[in-house]
Amino acid sequence: MGIHRLNHAVLYVSDLERSVAFYRDVLGFRPVAMTPDGFRGATFLQAPDSTNDHDLGLFSIGAGAGRSTAGRATVGLYHLAWEVDTLDELAATAQRLTAAGALVGTSDHGTTKSLYGQDPDGLEFEIVWLVPAALLDDTALAARKRIGRLDLDAERRRYGGQTRGGVGISVSA
Repeated sequence: MGIHRLNHAVLYVSDLERSVAFYRDVLGFRPVAMTPDGFRGATFLQAPDSTNDHDLGLFSIGAGAGRSTAGRATVGLYHLAWEVDTLDELAATAQRLTAAGALVGTSDHGTTKSLYGQDPDGLEFEIVWLVPAALLDDTALAARKRIGRLDLDAERRRYGGQTRGGVGISVSA
């Protein structure tokens, strides 16, 4: 039996309401009513265009919890990556992350165009657009071996702002 995709992630957070507000207001996740009766301190969320039951669970461990030090002082998960359909969506997400003070980097990996953000607890995530399989060329494939500066305007001119990403890779052609 093979693994097909990541079904959901669960994150420990210090302030549940603050984290729910961040994922809802900045990334468009919506809470889903599935927290078991009598269970407090958790919220389950679904990504904006997801058909999944839930994509993210947030479990509160209290205000005394420190920010994540994974990769700096401890082992742990570096980041999760969520895919958007178009470069226009990636650009709009960059604007929302910037406005929230949560954009910490961007990268052009050749076949993927990526934003990196941090939630209020310092947990990092990636928002990515994948070049569709039919548009992959030798230049894009060779660029996977480096991390370049992302120029979203140039990428939108090259591929089109409304071109659906991941077609033939993560989405059926």
